[in-house]
Amino acid sequence: MTEKNIGTLSGAIRAGLSCACPRCGKGKLFQGFVTVRPRCEVCGLDYGFADSGDGPAVFIILIAGFIVVAAALITEVLFQPPFWVHAALWLPLIFVVTLGPLRPMKGLMIALQYHHKAAESRFGGSGP
Repeated sequence: MTEKNIGTLSGAIRAGLSCACPRCGKGKLFQGFVTVRPRCEVCGLDYGFADSGDGPAVFIILIAGFIVVAAALITEVLFQPPFWVHAALWLPLIFVVTLGPLRPMKGLMIALQYHHKAAESRFGGSGP
């Protein structure tokens, strides 16, 4: 990706979903599973602004809960399997639909913060 493509919203979305630096698109954003690096190793962007909070986790939990509960209810109504079958089916699915999208969604949130120049609000300054 070039610097020009990263400046667009679609470039920021691509960089975020690929967990790359929101400025250059080449450096890695994370050093662990979801631990943000201090800075980009390619362009030197300081990731101090990056604070995705609980936003990605909340959306993923809500969507994953809908998927798993709907699938479990449909399976129960149609097949009425024993409880151990429910545990064998839904526990792995819960891990897949919650942990799988967590890293890309956190990267997307950080890339969108960078793209829109979002910052923490400041109170007590020179206001009215």
